[in-house]
Amino acid sequence: MNNLSDRLQRLSPSETLAMSQKSNELKAQGIDVINLSVGEPDFNTPDHIKEAAKQAVDENFSRYSPVPGYPALRNAIVAKLKNENNLDYTAAQILCSNGAKQSVCNVIMALVGEGDEVIVPAPYWVSYPEMVKLADGTPVIVSAGIEQDFKITPAQLEAAITPKTKALILCSPSNPTGSVYSKEELAGLAAVLAKHPQVYVIADEIYEHINYVGAHESIAQFPEMKENTIIVNGVSKAYAMTGWRIGFIAGPEWIVKACNKLQGQYTSGPCSVSQKAAEAAYTGSQAPVEEMRKAFERRRNLIVELAKEIPGFEVNVPQGAFYLFPKCDSYFGKSYEGRTIQNAADLAMFLLEVGHVACVGGGAFGSPECIRMSYATSDENIVEAMKRIKDTLALLK
Repeated sequence: MNNLSDRLQRLSPSETLAMSQKSNELKAQGIDVINLSVGEPDFNTPDHIKEAAKQAVDENFSRYSPVPGYPALRNAIVAKLKNENNLDYTAAQILCSNGAKQSVCNVIMALVGEGDEVIVPAPYWVSYPEMVKLADGTPVIVSAGIEQDFKITPAQLEAAITPKTKALILCSPSNPTGSVYSKEELAGLAAVLAKHPQVYVIADEIYEHINYVGAHESIAQFPEMKENTIIVNGVSKAYAMTGWRIGFIAGPEWIVKACNKLQGQYTSGPCSVSQKAAEAAYTGSQAPVEEMRKAFERRRNLIVELAKEIPGFEVNVPQGAFYLFPKCDSYFGKSYEGRTIQNAADLAMFLLEVGHVACVGGGAFGSPECIRMSYATSDENIVEAMKRIKDTLALLK
């Protein structure tokens, strides 16, 4: 007997978390698995941030915080947006949440209702379409393949907009592809959106600092976009603080107030100690951020070089984040010991069970011809993983 709500029945489980769990099960059996499935920095949180958290515990930051977060943290975010992005916001336009994931979901739940359409460029992060469905909206998938560096064009955006379009979700640098929209490319999208003021942009910029092409560009920088853009960001990726669960939105005050009202009913303010740690992240030394960025860039160069040596892989060069998203459909239809690869999910499972490397099939990201690899791991792991992948794929005939 299944008494679950229709809402839950519509939801797909997270394939990234499922692959991670499967690889952990194999590890528990004593199998040496290299996990390239999880999007998480392998660095530790910088010491000065940990010290701030310890101090917060000693100073008894152990009570409920205001729903949108402590004023000191929101002011630190205001300063960050001004100093790094040249964007003007007030503390009233900032809402802190339990990770950028909640921030995205808050905005979708506040803006989207039944019958509303949300444009989701593919490849997309697995949770975007699911969150839209959760809000009773309709995800409209716009596909951008490897030949256009996984980025949608202004013409594609224009063609996807209807009277029912409520929002566009734009992730740059991108998970799962590592593609980064340039200022010129964003200007092209902004010119289309300026003609459709009913469309809001949810700009997921969580990978802002893991960028290999220079300064980060935000679509909020264009005057015609500022009032229609909600920036989502947080400390998880830049400061290696995934478990601290602090994300934020910056946007028009009416949307921030709506998300505040929503959050007030289902989680309240985020963890008090984590907020003090995040404040230290934004106000303290940014040197560790650059050190980690350099390490990710070195790993990017390494994994791209090795992936290009694998026959049948089509590889682009990611400009940010820490993912490689090779096209691998040349292996579809091939077999090994009675097992045939039909799609990327089959290929990912084959690489896990035979090659002992965990990746995620691209179907979960709206690109069934690709697989996602996270290179947020050591150089040694990358070298060994790519060797295993090359050897394992060679078995397919």
